[in-house]
Amino acid sequence: MSPQQRKTVFVSSFGDNILHTVEALKKQYSGNIVILKDVGCRYSYREDSQTSVLSFDMKKPYAFILSIYHLATCEKVFVDNYFGFLAAANFRDNVECIQLWHASGAVKRFGLKDPSIHNRTKRANERFRKVYSKFDHVVVGSEKMADIFKESFGLSDTQILRTGVPRTDYYFKEEDNEDIKARMERKHPRIKGKKVILYAPTFRDNKLTDPDIQLNLKLMYENLQEDYVLLMRLHPAIRTKFMNSFPNFIIDVSTGEKINELLMITDLLITDYSSIPYEFSLLNKPMIFYSYDLEDYSRARGFWDDYHSMVPGPVAYTSEEIIEIILNEPYNMNVVNQFSLDWNQYSKGQSSQQLIQAIYGDVAEKEEALFEQR
Repeated sequence: MSPQQRKTVFVSSFGDNILHTVEALKKQYSGNIVILKDVGCRYSYREDSQTSVLSFDMKKPYAFILSIYHLATCEKVFVDNYFGFLAAANFRDNVECIQLWHASGAVKRFGLKDPSIHNRTKRANERFRKVYSKFDHVVVGSEKMADIFKESFGLSDTQILRTGVPRTDYYFKEEDNEDIKARMERKHPRIKGKKVILYAPTFRDNKLTDPDIQLNLKLMYENLQEDYVLLMRLHPAIRTKFMNSFPNFIIDVSTGEKINELLMITDLLITDYSSIPYEFSLLNKPMIFYSYDLEDYSRARGFWDDYHSMVPGPVAYTSEEIIEIILNEPYNMNVVNQFSLDWNQYSKGQSSQQLIQAIYGDVAEKEEALFEQR
């Protein structure tokens, strides 16, 4: 067995939580940092003398073997999704595996509470449990999410890290929102002088190659194009490009844009069962929940609570209802604010730093003291 090294490995699927955690880690860590990008990861990371970025793809034998080597010789592992390889991973006893997850909150059930668990084979369920058993810590932004993780992954309270969600730090930075807006306007001139609507639906099963946009885009164009522009943000799992029939009204931002920057310039979010509202609520802006398939989706995926009581905005079932809501603006911002307080309880702008302190604390401080003595 190769000797253990002063090294931390990140396995990245969604990317943004890892990005903020890596930046915080670099400030007080002398070891090597290796980021293994899952094949579906769209995030770009900067490499430097301390940080290496590799492809984590079983179809690329050399890259995959190198990834396994790094996982076998590191001292910490951070993941941001469910990764099946963890079921077979044999980490050293002193290695910690930290689950960053990719959402600050949850509408639909997952893990051990996913309704589909009853349709899986016994072997499949055992594999899921083995993966969950590898999580030494799971990072949360609220007690609500702590309870959900304990049920979903079969965790004890001692495994919950209440340090806040790293990527929410972005919304507390002093970077001027006007600078972000100006940069986006240069890239997408059509948003200048318009109110920005962002449509960001969640992923639906069996829709990998079909955007299946259940919006009457023609009707929205006819009623809204004078004052609004519609940004279309399809789920990262969708592999087919959206065919835009109204380029003067709709901008496809499914790729090439960071979601946090899109949220900063968004005036109104339209979504459904996505986790985006949990972070968007930090900006105290209105939301509409377009849930045209509510009954079918609830039956297939299951919700943690009554859907209408969970979401901080009006629910619409048709494009006509969406247009009516947009034109009449029946939003209750007190509900949005309370929603943010409930789900972002520990996310106060220092989450990345607090996470690194919780995981590395004393060791990092000793390293820094030794470095200063040299």
